[in-house]
Amino acid sequence: MKNFIVLAFTTMCLQSLSAQNHIVDEVVWVVGDEAILRSDIERVRNAYGSDIKGNPYCVIPEQLAIQKLFLHQAAIDSISVSDGDVAPYVEQDINKKVMMAGSKEKLEEYMRMPMSQIREELFEQYRNEMTAMKMKQKITADIKITPAEVRKHFRDLPQDSLPYIPTQVEVQILTRHPRIHREEIDRVKEQLRGWAERIQSGATSFSALARMFSKDENSARMGGELDYYGRTQLDPAIANVAFSLTDPKKVSKVVQSEYGFHIVQLIDKRGDKVKIRHILRRPEVDPKDIEACMVRLDSIAMDIKENKFTFEDGARDLSDDKDSRNNHGIMTNINHETGIATTRFEMSDLPSEIARMVDKMEIGEISKAFTMIDKHGMETCAIVKLRNRIPAHRASITEDFQILKGTVESKKSEEMIQQWIKDKQKSTYVRINEDWRSCDFTYPGWVK
Repeated sequence: MKNFIVLAFTTMCLQSLSAQNHIVDEVVWVVGDEAILRSDIERVRNAYGSDIKGNPYCVIPEQLAIQKLFLHQAAIDSISVSDGDVAPYVEQDINKKVMMAGSKEKLEEYMRMPMSQIREELFEQYRNEMTAMKMKQKITADIKITPAEVRKHFRDLPQDSLPYIPTQVEVQILTRHPRIHREEIDRVKEQLRGWAERIQSGATSFSALARMFSKDENSARMGGELDYYGRTQLDPAIANVAFSLTDPKKVSKVVQSEYGFHIVQLIDKRGDKVKIRHILRRPEVDPKDIEACMVRLDSIAMDIKENKFTFEDGARDLSDDKDSRNNHGIMTNINHETGIATTRFEMSDLPSEIARMVDKMEIGEISKAFTMIDKHGMETCAIVKLRNRIPAHRASITEDFQILKGTVESKKSEEMIQQWIKDKQKSTYVRINEDWRSCDFTYPGWVK
């Protein structure tokens, strides 16, 4: 059964949510101590519509219930994802939705909610999905597949039963951050210092300033508050400050991270985790400096085309992208369900700005300079090279071994996950309203 709670919004059609305004809400399922509301079910039904195979009032609540089993176990095992892990996927998804709608204003009109609420709902949904995925990875962590198992699995399959692999691309990237003037950095730092003084004097509250001014839109709505996080779940610069704070009444000095500049306030410490609130501000980039950065990148691209140096050398020596510069500029695609990394991307897996450039490029071609928002929410300039394009095809052992190995791993993982769900059902309190029980559930153990 297709998992309709895997909220991969990159392919989700924009649906009107007006039907939700007429729903009389009710609790229809309870799983453990978590309720599933009719409005939760309607939200998914309105989003996916006719894509749902089967009765949506059976399929959707069961999938929501399964997710809650994973989230409940994740909480017990102290498994979580940081805001920094979630934010890039939310922003990428929002960018794609805005492109589909035509503008932010049209997206808000179409979805009948302000951008802040759209972002808030996406953030929560992505966080839940990513947390559930991490829990699945822990459950299946000990699965090991040998080459012999892969060959055995596919040896006797007819050709038309082999996995069909869509068109994939391999991309190299070289990025440069636009210049930010010292005066602008000083302005932002002085602004944050002034707010810190006002907070500590009692003239205003940290939460009020965070709601009004923080550029971390996901925590801003909560007055700048973050969840309880361990040291490794926070940006290293933020972690160093957060774990050094001892007085909740004090505000930290200005700290710089890869996301911008922050002030931080301690809320609570619990074991090896800390709960803080923060305000994020980013220096503004002068459009002239963005233009200068793009001119510089176009010049670099021309030098590469004239064989003064290679793209690989340019990425290593000139790129600001830490993730790729030590790998010849090659972008890496990490499957967040399996943890497997590959250099191949389906077009839908690429950041939207890169996908637009690559779509019409020839192998070996280098793009013109363009701007994009990086995973830290910063505007950056980039050029890309299309390293390879692999046409859609049926997989073969010789050419696609890693993909086929992943298929076998996925099959074993799915079997293990199915057994885990069945076992978890037995030890979890489940109550389903009488009107919602007459379903042919994938896992019959819900009704006890």
